Amino acid sequence: MKDFAGKVAVITGAGSGFGREFARLGAGLGMKLALADIQPDALAAVADELRGLGAQALVETVDVSRADHIERLARRTLDAYGAVHLLFNNAGVAAGGLVWEATQKDWEWVLGVNLWSVIYGVRTFVPAMLAQGDECHVVNTASVAGLLSPQMMGVYNVSKHGVVTLSETLYQDLRVVGARIGVSVLCPAFVPT
Repeated sequence: MKDFAGKVAVITGAGSGFGREFARLGAGLGMKLALADIQPDALAAVADELRGLGAQALVETVDVSRADHIERLARRTLDAYGAVHLLFNNAGVAAGGLVWEATQKDWEWVLGVNLWSVIYGVRTFVPAMLAQGDECHVVNTASVAGLLSPQMMGVYNVSKHGVVTLSETLYQDLRVVGARIGVSVLCPAFVPT
């Protein structure tokens, strides 16, 4: 994508870190924003900041580990703006420690937020993008831990490796059907978010 003004960006994890910065960039490019986060106060603060700069921003408190929440976000976005052009599957969490000591709750939480949310985002938003026929783009936030396997981060590593391979496969699948949808995977190292 090269033309952003008036286009619609959906951003999960928009209340802080990369998500907040993606929202700021989108607002600066004149995009309409659909902002999602599990923390309503942080989300409201970002939306207020961007609206103060003249941006259009709808907000939705979302638990990205739940498919019905992602589907609700899509419905609200499409009802409000009629399209989705740029999807940031960005929400993420971390848990560390020895891999065999991770609890089932640790696995469910990290995989739910880091991997299942991306799966839900792709399953929910890509069909809408395909139906639009417009030039669109999907950005999935993984991590350098999706390319390496650092010790004491097994649960996180698994989730981020999943995001990397999902993104690479999505890119290939979209080429097969001739879609005008690009795919990027963001793999940052240790940064303060």
